[in-house]
Amino acid sequence: MRGYNPRNFMNHQSVPSEYRDNQFDDIKHWIGLSKLMEQNNPKYTEQTVDTTVDKEVEQEEKVREYRVSSGMIIVHGITEGDLTLTDEDKSTYQETMDEFVEQVSDLTTYGPLNIYKNDISWSGTLDRFSLEYFYTIGESNGVYINAKMIKIDNDMMEILGKLKEYYNQFNAKWAAILAGRKVTEEGAEGESDTPEPSLEQ
Repeated sequence: MRGYNPRNFMNHQSVPSEYRDNQFDDIKHWIGLSKLMEQNNPKYTEQTVDTTVDKEVEQEEKVREYRVSSGMIIVHGITEGDLTLTDEDKSTYQETMDEFVEQVSDLTTYGPLNIYKNDISWSGTLDRFSLEYFYTIGESNGVYINAKMIKIDNDMMEILGKLKEYYNQFNAKWAAILAGRKVTEEGAEGESDTPEPSLEQ
């Protein structure tokens, strides 16, 4: 009895050579046809894609921190003008912290207030409830909270109501600041484009 030879098995299972040759010819035919289509059909011609990137996007974002009483303001921007903070901005933040104590909770650890080009966000922790709050205006405006295993009782419902109610004040106050910063920024850009008057008579 003859032993098993894997070569014999492979030879019996292999594809006939004339079939392989026909397949190869078919593949060459389809490749040639696709090349012909590319040459004759403008839809398949190569197109130049504009890869120009906005220079402002290429520039790295800068950050500047300002200490205001017991809180901090972090301003994010690209240009030096973006990073400036006015006395009005600082006094508004002081008012915000004072109002929050009066209207929401006096046991609060404030996080920084972040000012971006298109939005403003402020966070903190209500120490009594170990509850973090987030106020945002602009692109994702609203009130957000973060807490772990919190008991829902009357005190909690009351503080949530106060958080939500004060947000309306916060939103109105800081939306005006954000709009003012945009107007100032646009004005500064306009001034830089205006040619200086000639001194010649």
